[in-house]
Formats: sequence, C-alpha cells, structure tokens
Amino acid sequence: MQNSFHQYSTLLTWLGIISTATFFLSLVAVPLLLCKLDKTFFIHLHQQGAGVNRHPVLRVTLRGIRYVLGTFLLIIGFLMLFLPGQGLLTMILGISLLDFPGKKRVIDKILTFPSIPRALNWIREKGNKQPFLFPDTTH
Repeated sequence: MQNSFHQYSTLLTWLGIISTATFFLSLVAVPLLLCKLDKTFFIHLHQQGAGVNRHPVLRVTLRGIRYVLGTFLLIIGFLMLFLPGQGLLTMILGISLLDFPGKKRVIDKILTFPSIPRALNWIREKGNKQPFLFPDTTH
C-alpha cells in the first residue's frame, strides 16, 4: 500500500512540474514565435516552393528540424488543452510547421473561431508588431 501511494505521489509531482513548465514556456515562447512571424504568414503558409534552391542536405536537415519542432508544439499544445497554457495557439504554430494533406483546411477551420485571430493579433499588438493578415476564407 505504501509503495502504491509513493508511486502516485511521484507521478502527481511530475505532472505538476510538467504543467508548471509548459505554462511558463507557453507564456514566453509562443508570443516570441508569433512576433517573429511575418504579418502575411497565414496567407503565404500554403505556398509551395520554399527552399527549392537550397542544397539537398540543408533542405532535408531544415525539414527534419521543422517536423520535430512542429510535432513537439502540436503535442505540447494538445496537452495545454488540459493543462494551463495557450493550447490552440501552440497547436496552430505546430501544425503550420508540418506538411500533411488537409493542412490548409485544418488551419482555416481553426482560424474560423473569432477568438483565435483576435488572440493572435492581441499578442502581436503587445509585441509592437502589425496584425496578421488572414485569408478571406477564414472569416
């Protein structure tokens, strides 16, 4: 009985640490990333051909880094739906870094919720950046 209690206590302690870390990480990292993006990011997000003129090794390496970072942000964003943090905003950043069929449709669907573009532009306003321009299909 004592061993079982210790295991649950350790698990709850780690969940608390992870929850606190993701909360503070999202408060710092998400606004920084959103302010680094160009205001036309969501308009040009789906255009093909970026990096075509790069060396193949560099192109594959950068794509691998994008996928790892995108997957990490997507998983952390999903967890933040249940833990403190900016879950949907983090998930949008993660999805935007990944390439998969239907990506445009998923991002456009998320952007149809009026609170999402408002939150994205509120963060950019706080960073003294121009608001994002969104495709007409999302509003």
